[in-house]
Amino acid sequence: MEIVRLGQSGLKVSRICLGTMTFGAGADERMSFRLMDRYVELGGSFLDTADQYSAGLSEEIVGRWIKERGVRDRIVLATKVYTMMGPTSNDGGLSRIHIQRGVEDSLRRLQTDVIDLYQIHRWDFGAPPEETMEALNDMVRQGKVRYIGCSNLKAWHLCKYLHIAKANHWSRFISVQPIYSALNRGIENEVLPLCAEEGLGVIVYNPLAGGVLTGKYSREQAPPGGTRLGDVQVYQGRYFTENALDIVDRFVRAAQALEVTPAQLALAWVLAEPRVTCPIVGARTLGQLDDTLGGLVLSLSPEQRAALPAVPPGRWVGQDPVYDRTS
Repeated sequence: MEIVRLGQSGLKVSRICLGTMTFGAGADERMSFRLMDRYVELGGSFLDTADQYSAGLSEEIVGRWIKERGVRDRIVLATKVYTMMGPTSNDGGLSRIHIQRGVEDSLRRLQTDVIDLYQIHRWDFGAPPEETMEALNDMVRQGKVRYIGCSNLKAWHLCKYLHIAKANHWSRFISVQPIYSALNRGIENEVLPLCAEEGLGVIVYNPLAGGVLTGKYSREQAPPGGTRLGDVQVYQGRYFTENALDIVDRFVRAAQALEVTPAQLALAWVLAEPRVTCPIVGARTLGQLDDTLGGLVLSLSPEQRAALPAVPPGRWVGQDPVYDRTS
């Protein structure tokens, strides 16, 4: 697997990042270990988790696997902070108190003394961005975090954080983690150009649109349990629309014509965007992981990519938790 530089930082990561949102929710610990083993066998070295995934269980599973396999120095470990993790008003958000607690809690669950990439999960309207950036800078200076990044930000949110970091000579974000697929191209309007201008790495999630681009969901029946679309309500509003399913029908036929699976074509479509550093691939089974990663060998020219079924540039098919908001 190719190794690439994350933005303009010195951090090197594998071209595909393994997402761990399914760990403890769809993939039990035994299967999660097998998924990480297989990913590393294929040359992967970049794991992405978050404190909120399975209420901390995902981080715990990743931590136990890293310790049992003895691979901490071979893994770039990323996690996130924001979500409410306890009953009190300070158990969530991007305040100084929660970031400090969040780092310590993630370090404990991950069984490590440093987090390689610590990312804010989204914008917090209840915390001054100056407070957030200073707290993150403190974590870097204390050696508990090596690099910082962000996820799910509008362009103006990202600009504000970058300006604050520059004005105060604090650590700045090296990467952004936005949603991106052939069914959601919202970042193409402002976020991708901003990242290219500022030299930020782009780690995109949902390249298969929550599995919808594989063609496994039908108009005739509700998404079944045990699937991303069936278990996570927000995914239905995001992708389970008539417009999306029309595109998926044509996308599946395009994959058949190319003699690849829809999952492989969906990954190749994302990889063909030159401003994307690495997509995040998640899986519940080894079959799903192997299938999707087959897209690494499919190289699309700009003309081939443009000819594939997808929403128009800068658009998305359903409700988007970031780009639908006005503030």
